[in-house]
Amino acid sequence: MTLVAGVDSSTQSCKVLVVDAGTGEVVREGRAPHPDGTSVDPNAWWDALLAAIESAGGLDDVAAISIGAQQHGMVCLDENGEVVRDALLWNDTRSHTAVDALNADLGADEWVRRTGLSLLPSYTVTKVRWMADNEPENAARTAAVALPHDYLTWRLRGFGPGNADLEALTTDRSDVSGTGYWSGTTEDYDFELFELALGHRAILPKVLGPTETAGTTADGIPGVPAGLPIGVGAGDNAAAGLALQLEVGDAVMSLGTSGTVYARTDRPVQDEQRVHASFADCTGDHLPLAATLNAARDLDVVGRLLGLDHDELADLALTAEPGADGLALLPYFTGERTPNLPDARGSLHGLTLDNLTTANLARATVEGMLASQVVMLDALSRLGVPVHRLLLIGGAADNAAVRDVLPRLVDVPVEVPEPGEYVALGAAMQAAAVLAGEFPAWEKDRVALERPGLDPVVTDQHASAKAALGYA
Repeated sequence: MTLVAGVDSSTQSCKVLVVDAGTGEVVREGRAPHPDGTSVDPNAWWDALLAAIESAGGLDDVAAISIGAQQHGMVCLDENGEVVRDALLWNDTRSHTAVDALNADLGADEWVRRTGLSLLPSYTVTKVRWMADNEPENAARTAAVALPHDYLTWRLRGFGPGNADLEALTTDRSDVSGTGYWSGTTEDYDFELFELALGHRAILPKVLGPTETAGTTADGIPGVPAGLPIGVGAGDNAAAGLALQLEVGDAVMSLGTSGTVYARTDRPVQDEQRVHASFADCTGDHLPLAATLNAARDLDVVGRLLGLDHDELADLALTAEPGADGLALLPYFTGERTPNLPDARGSLHGLTLDNLTTANLARATVEGMLASQVVMLDALSRLGVPVHRLLLIGGAADNAAVRDVLPRLVDVPVEVPEPGEYVALGAAMQAAAVLAGEFPAWEKDRVALERPGLDPVVTDQHASAKAALGYA
């Protein structure tokens, strides 16, 4: 049995899976927490990676490793390989002023044309500009800018403070596509955009191909033998897409605290309506992606109000009729990203003396959450991205009401893959590909949901509620 290791260095923690390269079976795993906050010292990620490797029993019997990680985080290094400042993570919103500045410099449409991205505070380029505007001494000291998985891969190869070969930094196209200074059309950096943000040129990681190796592990790393081939790594959503073995025509709806919808396609997109970002995938194709701020947290907040857990809320929701007797929830509890409504708040519409019941409120919560995600799915069709099958993943994918309602809102088959650590599994697939020269095909079970037929009442109510508040 040949074993490979896949890593998910997420916002909350680092997870390491040791996997059978032939079957994809998880043999053992380990994890370690990350610090809280939206600004984190990248050395804490390195410490967590070593702790998670130790928790997983070490890698002495492993043949290759690869790292998937949270996207967009800005890791600035000086010429000596020292971290210049704490990394600003994807969920750090202080760079909203930089979004305005960069759009004023170039024009919002020009960013979409050149990068496929409509600028948001989450993207790396806006964080770089924020630093240049607010911390000019740190900007001047910055000799290289990398992403979280780039930094950890570099450290695995033995580089860092005291051994600072910045030219050895590497990345992959999936992660770099979320920076705001790389183009999926040219498959290259747009250095003019990067320099517009930082104010001077700096080293950017070399972008490797899908099955290339980033190098090998160095001597002296606890729990890690020297000489292990290291895969190119990936951004988290792309790594998950690889593990799900998406084909062109497949879309994914991920329902965690927030929600994402993405699909595999063979061409980059330019969404002038700024719903989908034109990210790349791990295979050489593309992965247009949109996100909401509110998904499973909608179930949390209403469940707490009613004193119910998710399963009890689902059971109650299923006692109400589709459309909840006209009750519609816009679940913008923390503002919203799609549509871009940072100052919006959640609202109930269509209230009557008869329909304000706990069952209808529970049903409207599930329907409102899913209708918000379906908006992103519909945008893929507008962009000409084919969607023939929808895969439902995330913590809320097991919710009985979600499984009942979603097939009523979409006109494609919906399948639920078995639960798993898909980011780490995708990274493990990259490690296996380094050894074999191609990605493995690991069989995973999927449950096909029943298709009761398309019922437009929910999406119609959702659209009417948005129009009533001027959100359409």
